[in-house]
Amino acid sequence: MPDNETSKQEKIRLEHQAAKIFMRWYEHDTGKPSRHIWHNRPIKPDVSCQFEGERLDLEIAQLYGTEQEAMKILGRNLSDKTRRELRKLEKETNPHHRLLNALNRILSNKSTKRYKTKRVWLVIRNAHPSWHSDDITALHHHIDVPVDHPFEQIWIVGDFAGKSGIVQLYP
Repeated sequence: MPDNETSKQEKIRLEHQAAKIFMRWYEHDTGKPSRHIWHNRPIKPDVSCQFEGERLDLEIAQLYGTEQEAMKILGRNLSDKTRRELRKLEKETNPHHRLLNALNRILSNKSTKRYKTKRVWLVIRNAHPSWHSDDITALHHHIDVPVDHPFEQIWIVGDFAGKSGIVQLYP
């Protein structure tokens, strides 16, 4: 996070980056363009764009693994306690289990939200440097997409920079 950026500004910047990466890959993979990102206020999904001549709302989530991993990935100052937790986590848990647990936790949490909009897609941006699209695809049959959720489609950007593409999780 740049020195003069607040956590709210950082959140908006990360959401816009995720939306742009997703839209670029979606257009590449389907040939269907989406344009003009704008940010929304609460009650609506995070960002909106023009897709096939209509408004499409995107709820954005960032996949880090654990809170401690998020702090490390985002370049936060880590306390000694956080460093100990990270060492313990890395030593005692399988990275693929952490991926699956973190992804299922996001899906469960987002499934309870409701939005005042016609169409909303969930876009999850994987920010964890140890996970990529191939890892997500390999675990696809273990991913638990809740039955009752507000999303027309659910996608994941395979890595933070968007180099490994996108993976559709639902439908």
